[in-house]
Amino acid sequence: MKIKLINPNTTQRMTDVMGRCAREVANAGTAVVAVSPPSGPPSIESRYDDALAVPGLLAEIAAGERDGFDGYVIACFGDPGLYAARELARGPVIGIAEAAMHAASVLAPGFSVVTTLARTRGMAWELAERYGMRRFCRNVRATDVPVLELDRPGSPARGRIVDECRRALDEDGAGAIVLGCAGMVGFAREIEQTIGAPVVEGVTAAVKWVEALVALRLATAKRGDYARPLAKRYDGELARFGPGADGLPGGATGIEPTTGTGAQATTQATAKITTATAAEPAPPPVHIHPV
Repeated sequence: MKIKLINPNTTQRMTDVMGRCAREVANAGTAVVAVSPPSGPPSIESRYDDALAVPGLLAEIAAGERDGFDGYVIACFGDPGLYAARELARGPVIGIAEAAMHAASVLAPGFSVVTTLARTRGMAWELAERYGMRRFCRNVRATDVPVLELDRPGSPARGRIVDECRRALDEDGAGAIVLGCAGMVGFAREIEQTIGAPVVEGVTAAVKWVEALVALRLATAKRGDYARPLAKRYDGELARFGPGADGLPGGATGIEPTTGTGAQATTQATAKITTATAAEPAPPPVHIHPV
């Protein structure tokens, strides 16, 4: 099984940590390839950032279809481009906010989200509403730590996150915590031990969800809303994203990420997967219903 984990921002050091944590929980037969798009914002902390991260994300999804990935994780808590990505992908595509909220909802009667900047609280509430999690979400709390400060040596991030988690348990009546940023992926177990309550981060939760769906041989529906885009020509800077006859950007072979970290990481990691799995038997086919 091959899962492509896409960090929609361009900060490779964060992507590397996400990939390492994802591989720690993945099954022995699962290869997780973690990439960042070659273009886009270095962090996603606004709706503007969110919107401009989507083209690079979709290019990685399209390239993943060409390379035969079985499923995808969108590793940003805003779940940017999630539904558009599902239109392109045959296998399951899971956003980390979606995965974390659903996991927390079965671990406790209610959860609070602890995120980065206060300006993103509204976005988190909207996601809770979209996913049917509003009745479980007790609060969305901000630490006011910028995303790129999360892993900086000497950053106060962990201490502030722990403080907000404790307040969530005491003041919100939350029984579990959802970490509201993919950059917090390496913090979960330490925080859980410190506060004595379940702490869910969506990167690893999403990886396990994709694994389960692929193991069940379930694929993304290709009828209705998640059907491939209609073929048409796009103009200007977005010309390369125009869907071909197969619904993928660039025609039947899909779209290649432009030069950069995403393209290089995908090429190198796919080569490693091919070498490592050459002797393994092919998995059973996933049956895709035609449009």
